[in-house]
Amino acid sequence: MLTKRQLLVLKEIIRLFTESGQPVGSKTLMTELPIHVSSATIRNDMAALEEQGLITKTHSSSGRVPSTKGYRYYLDNLVEPAQATPNEIAAIQQGFGGHFYKIDEIVAQSARILSNLTSYTAISLGPEVTNIRLTGFRLVPLGNHQVMAILVTSNGNVENQLFTLPPEVDPDEVEKAIRIINDQLVGLPLGAVAQKLQTDVPAVLFKYMTSADGFLDIFGNVLQKAAAERFFVGGRLNLMDYVGDADAGQLKQLLGMIDSEQGDINRLLNPNTAADLQVRLGAELTPDVLANLSVITAKYSVGEHGTGMIALIGPTQMPYSKMIGLLSAFREELAKRLTNYYTHFDQ
Repeated sequence: MLTKRQLLVLKEIIRLFTESGQPVGSKTLMTELPIHVSSATIRNDMAALEEQGLITKTHSSSGRVPSTKGYRYYLDNLVEPAQATPNEIAAIQQGFGGHFYKIDEIVAQSARILSNLTSYTAISLGPEVTNIRLTGFRLVPLGNHQVMAILVTSNGNVENQLFTLPPEVDPDEVEKAIRIINDQLVGLPLGAVAQKLQTDVPAVLFKYMTSADGFLDIFGNVLQKAAAERFFVGGRLNLMDYVGDADAGQLKQLLGMIDSEQGDINRLLNPNTAADLQVRLGAELTPDVLANLSVITAKYSVGEHGTGMIALIGPTQMPYSKMIGLLSAFREELAKRLTNYYTHFDQ
C-alpha cells in the first residue's frame, strides 16, 4: 500500500519523465513537488517505489524512470484526463470543415487529423455495418465479357469491382438476375443480405438462369467488400519517431500489422472490448513487437448507426493525461460529424 506522499512522488516522476525524457532525481523532485519535503525523505519514497517495481534506475544516471508496472498503476489509479485546449478543439473542427460525400471520407479524415494533432500513429474504425442496408446493385458491361459490378449501400458508399463473365453467360439472364437481387434484397441490412445469399436467393436465381453460380460469386464478392470493417490510418511514418533506427525489423513488423488484411489490426485495437476507453501497454499487447509501445483506444457512438473506434499508437512514455483528454474531445466531434452526415443523408 502506497502512502499519499509516495503516490504524489510517482505521479510527479511520470509527469517529469514524460515531459523531458530524462531520468528524474530527488533534487528535481524536491523543487517540483507541491509539498515541502527533504531530499532524504524523497529518496526513501523513491526506494519504496523501486522496491515495488513501479520505478527503475537507469545505468546512465542516479535518476529514476517509470516502469511499465508504474505506468499501469498510474493509469489505473492516478491519471486525471486533461481537458483539450481551445486551440486543439479549433484544430479538430477546422479539420472536419470540408464537404464529405461518404462516411469513409469522414472516418479517413479523422485519422489524419488525430495523427497531426498528436504526432502519433492514429487509426480510425468506422461505425459498425450492422444497420447499413443495400440500396442497389447493377452490372455495367465494358466489352470483351468484362463487367463492372456496382453495389450501393445506405451509408452512401459505392463499391465496385471488375469481373470477367464466362462467354456462355446470356446477357438477358444476367439482367433477370439483377432484377431478382434488387427485388429480393434491396432495403435489407447487409447481414441479412449475406444470409439470404446463402439460402433463399440461389433457389430463385436457378429458376431463371441456367448457371447462377458465377453471378452469385460476383455479387458475393462485392457484398463482402461492402460489409468489411474499414480501418483508416494516419501518420504511419510517425512510428519512426519512437521506434529506434536500430529496430528496423520492429518497424517493418508494425507496418505489416497495420496494413495486413488478415485481421492483425483487430488484435492491435481489440475492437470487441466492452471498455469505452482503454489503454494497453507493454506485455499487455501482443505480439512482442509491441512491447515498448502503448495503444489507447476510445469508442464513439452514432446512435442507431452503430459504434466505431479511434486509436493512438505511441511510445510507453506518452503524456496519458493529455492524450486521454484529447481523445475524449475528439470522439465527441467525430460522432457529431457522422450524426450530421446520417441526418442529411436520411432526409
